[in-house]
Amino acid sequence: MKVFVAGATGRVAQVLIEDLLSQGHQVVAGTRQVNRLPHKEGLIAVTLELTSPIPELTKLLQGVDAVYFTAGSRGKELLAVDAFGAVALMQAAQLAGVKRFIMLSSLFSLTPEAWQNPKLSSLRDYLMAKYFADDWLMHRSGLDYTILQAGALEEAQEATGLVSFQVEQFSRNSIPNVAAVLAAVLTADNTIGKVIAMGDGEKPLIQAVKEV
Repeated sequence: MKVFVAGATGRVAQVLIEDLLSQGHQVVAGTRQVNRLPHKEGLIAVTLELTSPIPELTKLLQGVDAVYFTAGSRGKELLAVDAFGAVALMQAAQLAGVKRFIMLSSLFSLTPEAWQNPKLSSLRDYLMAKYFADDWLMHRSGLDYTILQAGALEEAQEATGLVSFQVEQFSRNSIPNVAAVLAAVLTADNTIGKVIAMGDGEKPLIQAVKEV
């Protein structure tokens, strides 16, 4: 498949791109910092500015089979990037005829009642932005979506391949495991229309995806 990855220089996206390339997919990597992307077979680097007009975003998605949204402003442009930037890319996907849209989101993004937890106070504005984007994707985009909600991300050398999709509180989310799940749901039609709350766990990743 030809896959577009928004936010291609992010920590999860870099591992995701490697996973997708290893599986034989072609990746169009969208980022503000194309100079940070490696030169690899199957990887096409394009400049992506999520605040661009929707017609410009639509051009970037021509001929693409699926879109990943892994971008984030790290708190600097929550409305322009994390919220409406995501919506703009959804609208561009609609216009470009791309149906599959996979969103990397955050645990508790769709449960505002959980935001009262003092442990989430520093993330409240971020979670609000993700709520806006996730809710739009689910109810207004018309796209074949999968939303992956991950908690706090942690560095790791490689994926354990062991996860849990029965997560109700913050748990460890190794970046390679998150990337591996994102790559796996691409061709797992049973994950379309689903919100997956994940953490590292004890169930083999492939089995967990099949059981979604």
